[in-house]
Amino acid sequence: DRDVTGVQTCALPISSAEHPPSTIETTATVTMETTDDGPTVTRIHLSTHATVPGIEKSMFDELAKKAKDGCPISRLLKSAEITLDASLT
Repeated sequence: DRDVTGVQTCALPISSAEHPPSTIETTATVTMETTDDGPTVTRIHLSTHATVPGIEKSMFDELAKKAKDGCPISRLLKSAEITLDASLT
């Protein structure tokens, strides 16, 4: 596994929920394995930490999942397993 820092957070659609975030930080851990085709990204684990005043955890989780599923990079890398931990502070 390799830690990747400075990953741009796919825009959480928080503003549509009328809860502007104070902070959003996302990191990714990328797993590369050697396959018959050579080195291959097989898994990406996203870890998003946000401070969003006034939002319920269930709504935050739903919005984070929508952001992951709709992220252009997530769609590009569909062959790799992409998981997400989202925490609200």
